[in-house]
Amino acid sequence: MTPQRTDQLQTPALIVDNDLLQQNLDTMATALPGARLRPHVKAHKCTALARRQYDVGHHGFTCATIREVEGMAKAGLGEDLLLANEVLDMSRLGVLVTEGHRITVAVDSAQTVKAAHDAGLREVVVDVNVGLPRCGCAPEDAGTLADLARSNGLHVRGVMGYEGHLMMAEPIAEKRHRTEESMELLLRAHEDVGGELVTAGGTGTYAVNTWANEIQAGSYALMDTAYGSLDIPFAQALSVLGTVISVSPKWAVADVGLKALGMDHGNPSIPGARVLFCSDEHITFAPEEPVSVGDLVHVLPAHVDPTVALHEALYLVHGDEILERWTVDLRGW
Repeated sequence: MTPQRTDQLQTPALIVDNDLLQQNLDTMATALPGARLRPHVKAHKCTALARRQYDVGHHGFTCATIREVEGMAKAGLGEDLLLANEVLDMSRLGVLVTEGHRITVAVDSAQTVKAAHDAGLREVVVDVNVGLPRCGCAPEDAGTLADLARSNGLHVRGVMGYEGHLMMAEPIAEKRHRTEESMELLLRAHEDVGGELVTAGGTGTYAVNTWANEIQAGSYALMDTAYGSLDIPFAQALSVLGTVISVSPKWAVADVGLKALGMDHGNPSIPGARVLFCSDEHITFAPEEPVSVGDLVHVLPAHVDPTVALHEALYLVHGDEILERWTVDLRGW
């Protein structure tokens, strides 16, 4: 039987509050309308949710994996997809280009330029290191890399940089100052590279990064408690629904453990309770008010992206009513 209410779900289950989701989408669409936002689908890995982002005016998307690009194209959302990641085997992407999808890939080395050319890709952005010790070429090398890409017949759309080390920076004045420093590096590289795109940013810097002409935020749609600690106008739309399976005098246990939660940003939260610890299948918590075996609890993850990737579906709800089941169809590689 198809569940109609949340109390009919097998737990743990991912729950998305429809009203809060729409509120988040509308808030971002007002702040960064149209092409000012290129939503990052790695945060939710769900084409049904991406369609909702498309419907509020965001028609270009950011992806982290080839699988995400393929899934978005298959869903009819391949109008303008950016793979914001370095890939050395792009053959599957080349197939999508021949089918008529617009696919742009990030490059930061001669090897990634060659991979794009060999796969039949047509468009790239030069990925520039703006302070996060991850991917990206040195700003002073960006122009040379762009010249190499053009000599291989590739169109260079511009530059990309991710100030991921600043997403949680506080206070806001410090974040703005340090973001400006990072974006000065990117703009300097852009002078040498050219192209129409200066793409950067995320949910943590979307409001202060006025230097990039498109922002790659993704977590804003569903949110998590890490971003929820910031002064940003997005609500916690996602939770992991769990069932209380054991009660002791000073604690209770629900069936939401490490295999249902992204834990790299710390423990999740439970409203009205103090989380003690998580283990493989369990979350142990101290409730403020007594709970009973069989009660449902909403567990709020600290990091939304890896949490969603652990589940097969999102359940869109209004109160306790299940409106739709959305497959997390961009999972995997």
